[in-house]
Amino acid sequence: MIDLVVKSCGPMTALQDRGRIGYQGFGVSPSGAMDRRALAMANTLVGNPPDMAAIEFVNLGGSFTAEGGDLRLAVAGAGVSASIDGTPVPLLTSFMLREGQTLDVGHPRTGTFAYLSVAGGLAVEPQLGSLSFHLRSRLGGLKGAPLKAGNHLPCRLEAQAGEPMQLTVDVVEETGPLRVMLGPQDDYFTPESIQLFLESEFTISPQADRMGFQLTGPKLEHAKGFNIVSDGIVDGHIQVPGSGQPIVLMRDRQTAGGYPKIATVISADLARFAQMRSGTKVRFRTVERDEAVAAARQLKDWIASLPSKLTPVRFDLTTEHLLSRNLIGGTVDALSSASHE
Repeated sequence: MIDLVVKSCGPMTALQDRGRIGYQGFGVSPSGAMDRRALAMANTLVGNPPDMAAIEFVNLGGSFTAEGGDLRLAVAGAGVSASIDGTPVPLLTSFMLREGQTLDVGHPRTGTFAYLSVAGGLAVEPQLGSLSFHLRSRLGGLKGAPLKAGNHLPCRLEAQAGEPMQLTVDVVEETGPLRVMLGPQDDYFTPESIQLFLESEFTISPQADRMGFQLTGPKLEHAKGFNIVSDGIVDGHIQVPGSGQPIVLMRDRQTAGGYPKIATVISADLARFAQMRSGTKVRFRTVERDEAVAAARQLKDWIASLPSKLTPVRFDLTTEHLLSRNLIGGTVDALSSASHE
């Protein structure tokens, strides 16, 4: 077994995968990676299934070393950079972290969440079928906790062989309003409120975490009060409490809630929304079910296509690269007899 040792990291650095599926009926939040596209890219680069557990960084990066052998790793998400002993690692490229070397992962530059994947995954015991860390219940993660300096993450030795790969995929920066479907309780709002919701600009407030993003903007008026019989919650539901300020529920959300939900962010747009920082302006646009389903299928197909976009890393024959390689297998004296045979 090889260990990935944490030298330093931010306070909410934790393990995340697809999420804890099948337990919402018992009040257990699914949790899971906030940006499943970035998680899939990092995993694909090291030959893992797209939803395998990886290290999720939140706003800050971290430093790591390999102990007991070499590790094949990859980093993806939010424009994050990485370096090994000070030498930069190309973006969207897998790499070997040799025993004793230090990997430094920079802070996300174009968003909030980034991921570090290990070939073969982490040999950590799951809880309720997932390694995803959920802060409020202390489920998942490393023994029910986020990562901290000094932690040792066991990795599978047999999975580390393989050449460095790169993803030749264009990561397009999406713009425009977030797509939503109205409901399920849009009838609890006046027609004027719904129009105001769709025509106004909202700002992501500093009160934003993995459970939900509070928005600030025009107050949305309720037509039937702001309390309902608690019903099920899904990722992307937009609750509107008595304050009239919307809250977009995210991966660590509760499983049931008693505030009416004016709309739901479609699943294909959740990763983009998750990467938006506090202070970002957002608008919403309604779509019908067919468009939401088509977008979800398109995202699923895109993730499934990632392995076909892997190519071996090709190094440029620069002086720096040549000097970094062991190109000499031996020396011969031009005056020795062997040189004249």
